[in-house]
Amino acid sequence: MKQFDQITAASGALETAFAYGQGYRDRTRPLNATADANELRRAFGGALPEHGQGGASVISDLIKAAEPGLIGNTEPGFFGWVMGASHPTGVAADWLAAIWGQNAGIYQTSPAAAIAEEVAADWIVDLLDLPRESSVGFTTGATMAGFIALAAARGEVLRQTGHDIDLDGFQGAPRITVFVSDDTHVSNLAALRYLGFGTRDLVKAPSDSQGRILVPAMAKQMAQIEGPKIIVATAGHINSGAFDDFHGLADLALRHDAWLHIDSAFGLWARANPSTRNRTQGIERADSWSTDGHKWVQIPYDAGFAIVRNRDAHRRAMDISATYLTETSDDGRNATHYSPELSRRARGFAVWATLRSLGSGGVAELINRHCNCAERLAQQLSSMPGVEICNDVVLNQVVLSFSRFEDDPLSGELTQAMEAALNADGKNFFRTAVWKGRRILRISISSRLTGPAEIDMLTQKIRSLWAEVEEAHSVTS
Repeated sequence: MKQFDQITAASGALETAFAYGQGYRDRTRPLNATADANELRRAFGGALPEHGQGGASVISDLIKAAEPGLIGNTEPGFFGWVMGASHPTGVAADWLAAIWGQNAGIYQTSPAAAIAEEVAADWIVDLLDLPRESSVGFTTGATMAGFIALAAARGEVLRQTGHDIDLDGFQGAPRITVFVSDDTHVSNLAALRYLGFGTRDLVKAPSDSQGRILVPAMAKQMAQIEGPKIIVATAGHINSGAFDDFHGLADLALRHDAWLHIDSAFGLWARANPSTRNRTQGIERADSWSTDGHKWVQIPYDAGFAIVRNRDAHRRAMDISATYLTETSDDGRNATHYSPELSRRARGFAVWATLRSLGSGGVAELINRHCNCAERLAQQLSSMPGVEICNDVVLNQVVLSFSRFEDDPLSGELTQAMEAALNADGKNFFRTAVWKGRRILRISISSRLTGPAEIDMLTQKIRSLWAEVEEAHSVTS
């Protein structure tokens, strides 16, 4: 009877979640959270009950508590960050991953999960047209993907000096210098810190107005420093969408026996679309790449990929081995060879399902549409008085600033006011940032549902609201 009750409770929970999930994205709701932190604490809080609650009731309570705190990043009006919109087929596969409850640490704990990852890894390398000998680690996102790739880099550049980090550790090793842009993404700095690098181990090269590394300046910096070196470059700058000069940096890496890593959380996917592929010229010459699947390719959270040309270096950095982790020559992929987790979710199912649902043509169409949308928006706003486009639009990013006249001291305040105005009706989600010393409005186009119609509506909304904001500030100033 007890077992029957448990099965009934589980069935009720699944049915409730399934019924809710079927209609969730069909309903109109605000893209901003409607509850503050204290309201959410009250909704989720209270003492843990002594006696368990029925599954359907728990799921209903979870929905009620969570909904006011959800952000609409699955909607076409979401432009705050590059976050993707979780393709429905991937979501369904992710549900199955949870239902199956597999630990995808090694092949023998879940052969199906291992082979799904093995096949999906090959698809990713093919889609991105990277060296076919590369290995792929499935992880949570670009931050951990960078950590994995840079761990391989750390071990390999030390090995070239005769220091074996696996035997002797990091203590007493030759000092590695890491060369990054002064505008590098914070996730790179975090990954390096996790790997034991301090700020004194970093040399920051100056960048241009788009955030691209000035290669001649970095060349001068590298010429002044001896010892092992790593270069971290960017494909798809977080604000501008810009790409570094990969041929120039690859030449520099070759000259100094340095490891070249490309932080490419979303920009790497430009290689999957013929019309944007040329922006990534030379990227295939790098030693490693970190990218996200949940951003531009719409794989449900979380999905990140560490891609390393030197499979042996990758495996040496990550390998988890023990006698009880049984392995035979007939086994498929062991995820523990390429990522740091032993207990891990079977991420490969959602990756496999999303990519199969899209196909290579669907991935290319998605990238192409979003880049065309960014160009369309920039063209429509380019002649609007008081609206400045602050970046060269080369990807899916548009950066705006608002001012009444040149050198307007209230430009930052006006830009912040535009964010509030655009978010006020709950139909859009925007965020500002400070970049190159000025307040900007970031427009990131990454939802699978966003197309030209949404961009045209956004243009009209910006036009109308800017007139109101400009007038209000002209009256009060």
